[in-house]
Amino acid sequence: MTIPTWNDRSRSTEERVEALLAELSLEEKTAQLGSYWKRPTLGDAEGFAPMQSTFEEGRDPFDAAVQGGLGHLTRPYGSAALEPEEGVENLRKMQQAVVSGSPHGIPALVHEECLTGVMAHGATTYPAAIAWGASFDPELIGEMARRIGADMRAMGAHMGLSPVLDIVRDYRWGRIEETMGEDPYLTGMLATEYVRGLQSSGVIATLKHFAGHAASRAGRNHAPVSIGMRELHDIDLVPFEMAVRHGEVGAVMNSYADLDGTPPAASRWLLTDLLRDTWGFDGTVVADYWAVSFLQSMHRVVEDDRAAAIAALSAGLDIELPESTAYPHLVAAVREGELDEQVLDTAVRRILRQKVELGLLDPEFDAGATGEVLDLDSAENRAFARRMAEESIVLLDNPEGLLPLAAPADGGAPASIALIGPAAVQPRSFLGCYSFTNHVLSRLEDNGSSVDVPTLTDALTAEFPQSAITTVGGTGFSDGDTSQIAEAVAAAQAAELAVLAVGDLAGLFGAGTSGEGCDVESLRLPGAQHELVEAVLATGTPVVLVLVTGRPYSLGAYAGRARAIIQAFMPGEEGASAIAGVLSGRVNPSGRLPIGIPNGVGGQPGTYLAPVLAWVSDGISNLDPKPLFPFGHGLSYSRFEYTDLAISAEQIAGDGTVEISATVSNTGDRDGQEVVQLYLSDPVASVVRPLKRLVGFTKVGLAAGESTRVSFSLHADRTSFTGPDLQRIVEPGEFRVRLGASSEDVTLEGSFRIGGEVRVVEPGRAELRTPVTVSPVALRGATQGAAAGAAVATGGSEQ
Repeated sequence: MTIPTWNDRSRSTEERVEALLAELSLEEKTAQLGSYWKRPTLGDAEGFAPMQSTFEEGRDPFDAAVQGGLGHLTRPYGSAALEPEEGVENLRKMQQAVVSGSPHGIPALVHEECLTGVMAHGATTYPAAIAWGASFDPELIGEMARRIGADMRAMGAHMGLSPVLDIVRDYRWGRIEETMGEDPYLTGMLATEYVRGLQSSGVIATLKHFAGHAASRAGRNHAPVSIGMRELHDIDLVPFEMAVRHGEVGAVMNSYADLDGTPPAASRWLLTDLLRDTWGFDGTVVADYWAVSFLQSMHRVVEDDRAAAIAALSAGLDIELPESTAYPHLVAAVREGELDEQVLDTAVRRILRQKVELGLLDPEFDAGATGEVLDLDSAENRAFARRMAEESIVLLDNPEGLLPLAAPADGGAPASIALIGPAAVQPRSFLGCYSFTNHVLSRLEDNGSSVDVPTLTDALTAEFPQSAITTVGGTGFSDGDTSQIAEAVAAAQAAELAVLAVGDLAGLFGAGTSGEGCDVESLRLPGAQHELVEAVLATGTPVVLVLVTGRPYSLGAYAGRARAIIQAFMPGEEGASAIAGVLSGRVNPSGRLPIGIPNGVGGQPGTYLAPVLAWVSDGISNLDPKPLFPFGHGLSYSRFEYTDLAISAEQIAGDGTVEISATVSNTGDRDGQEVVQLYLSDPVASVVRPLKRLVGFTKVGLAAGESTRVSFSLHADRTSFTGPDLQRIVEPGEFRVRLGASSEDVTLEGSFRIGGEVRVVEPGRAELRTPVTVSPVALRGATQGAAAGAAVATGGSEQ
């Protein structure tokens, strides 16, 4: 029996694509650009996406929508509380309907959210993305993504709508928890490994939101973005270029917010000239939900959906999500000569190519057998989620060494602990906005939790079995209720130690204190939590303040009064165990801040990537923008020393490389991990530059008494920036380097020069990464044998 060319696996991908494209009618081609979202009715609850209710009326029923074919299926798992078996059966039926409705039997590509794990009932909920940033560990993030991808592919999903590469500018923005922080290099390194991990399991990763989304005015969701091209190129676009060029990502999603008056969904410069022609991206561009229609309804740059469809497709936006609202108008636009059919064909080719590469057009693909029943929250996944949580928790302050609390068997743990605060009693606080629990179940009357999420009481009881633990909520996350503060005060007064857990409860569009559409005016703790903290601190009982949050809050009022401060950025389903482990000392904290912690509640919107006028206050302003705890900061129960800075050359050429190295030693009495950070400063440049920026990092494990040599290979391109004429250039002159433990650590400093003339860096060709090698130097004491093995394992790694 002869099979069609497009089903023949012996043919090349391009042959198969062209053969099928030649057979498709105009209506079938257009159908491949669309999607369908079979979503439940939520009553009075807000939707899963902005202005969802606006698009409820006039929707074609699913059976009608699939006639003639359908390109994509939107979130078949992440929209309703289906058990895994029900979800698999639901997807089988939907795929069968799509194939039956397609004249050429083309299945749909299935996409799902996967930011904190696959968005499905019962699936492992990993830490939020801001916690990935705190880990400073790209390999860890890559392994998490591989696990997520494996679960997704087994369920029949093909595309994941992650990771988020937005660079934080304003701490009041609600979506900070979805980002990896305020630094483009850290974000780019982590995102690249996420992409590689997800795609290694056969699931397309999707970079979002392209571009500038987080730079919205006043940190308000969907607000205009008013930044210049230089800032866009040197900050916002950096991680996207890294993930495109080095991660070879398969999909990119546009940003909602208009960029200096141009919506990215209609920007050919952004979606085609830069993304494809300059960076070499060859995947698909997908719309953020309803972004095509928003060109008319929100941005008002076109008159109607037909004009919106033409503008978006012509710009290079291939796929309309979450459903076919505007793109069906493309049929008439082509027939009436308003749109060249070749423009349509270009987008269809990209979609068909991905379907071929994913096996959807192979003869053995069976739409009725898509997906399989599996354990979405396996013991292995949970163990990995616990490791991620442990590596992401940041010890901010421990001035008197109260932590770690010794194990009860050693007689050092408190006999009584008062566990106080809303995060102590509500484990949903550990989960991000894009977890199934907070995204879907929180909207239902009988919400519960999608997976087992132990409370902090559970974890402390297990960690300190001989301590008497009393738990009092004290107040809610946002309700302003102070009626239980007196009970909390009494519990603190009666205990040897108070563990005060405050922070965020994620939600959507105002339903939480953090998350999409949950922006704030002030960085004071939400609700009555500030009053609770003040009351407990006033008791005189030693207090360990634990922040379980999706954004940084002002801690200036508590610094020096709390005996220790721990920052846990929404650490996921195993977050309670990780926090308890840091308290006891079972876990030696190794997380570092991917974002600064402000001193005052106003936040002084901005980040550590600041030039002189955004940093120095003397004689300029009465406000001090410096953070309480800077980017990169984090303490350990070990002690680390940096010595012997070496810079390989006093001067290099404009296309040369300089080696910057130092010895890092664990001088403490226990094993630990240190995040070694390399910062670059450009004292004199032709345009204003930040005072310092991260250009390299590595996380190294060191046994007690062990030393290692860390060496960074810094190419001259890593000093480059967008010059006066908006070309990327390497300028000659002095450059200063700082190697240490945070953006403000001045332990080791040095300099080198770049000689010659100004060099223009060809677009899309700059070296974007700083390789780092780690090798053992010296070992001391009884740990020598074990440490030697650890050193071999980390030696020679590269970023």
